Amino acid sequence: MEQLIDFFTNIPTSFRATLLVGGLVIFWTVEGIIPLHRVKYKKWQHAWVNIFFTLASIVIGFGMAGLLLLTSDYVVENRIGLLYLIELPLWTQVVFSVLLMDLIGAYSIHWLEHKVKRLWQIHLIHHSDTNVDVTTGLRHHPFETFLRISFTILATMIIGAPIGMVMLYQSLSVLFTHLTHANVEIFGKLDKPLSYLFVTPNMHKVHHHYRLPLTDTNYGNIFSIWDRLFGTFAYVDDMKNIRYGIDTHMDSKEHSKISNLLAMPFQKYRSPQND
Repeated sequence: MEQLIDFFTNIPTSFRATLLVGGLVIFWTVEGIIPLHRVKYKKWQHAWVNIFFTLASIVIGFGMAGLLLLTSDYVVENRIGLLYLIELPLWTQVVFSVLLMDLIGAYSIHWLEHKVKRLWQIHLIHHSDTNVDVTTGLRHHPFETFLRISFTILATMIIGAPIGMVMLYQSLSVLFTHLTHANVEIFGKLDKPLSYLFVTPNMHKVHHHYRLPLTDTNYGNIFSIWDRLFGTFAYVDDMKNIRYGIDTHMDSKEHSKISNLLAMPFQKYRSPQND
């Protein structure tokens, strides 16, 4: 376990880039072999829009990386955070840190984005994608990327997490983002049993249904236990009933143009409808 944390403490940039780009390429390829939905759409055109926002997320992520590192170094040096309340074995610290990073850095901000109107309009661009595939995972408005990294920094402060544990969590987060958005039939009948602990592809795609109440479910990123604990879990056995997008923005002119997607947080609020 020490070697694992040491690796992520000094994680090479090349490894992070390979995880991000390699994951996109692998799942993009698998989507063509075992797709969950056989939908005909202009896949490359769709991808370029989402890749634009992926690149924006990378730029903002690198820009805030220094603050994240400074925060982690400060709390470790001064023994600030939950990890220092009681002595625990290293493996327990790692599991505890990853679980809480997922709760604070992913579930909490995601839940807020659905409950606060102004935050919903920032998050809206992610839900407006009517063809969810692996490129959808990082389709976030720059404001949302800033918010999510800010909550990761907040989680680091609360936990007192060393940078190695933070980087381990972020690497797992990228992997799960690719996995849960990819248009793949990868787990079959195992998807539902696995969803008792982890966020699975079918479970997360329920969250991308175009209408309430399913839109407001399944906020987790890695672990499904938070959704089960807080009553926001939902599962649909027949994925053919799931339609992607958001009912307020089903016009392709609105959800496929970068200029309009960037402007969404400043547009008039539209109230989603219950199915």
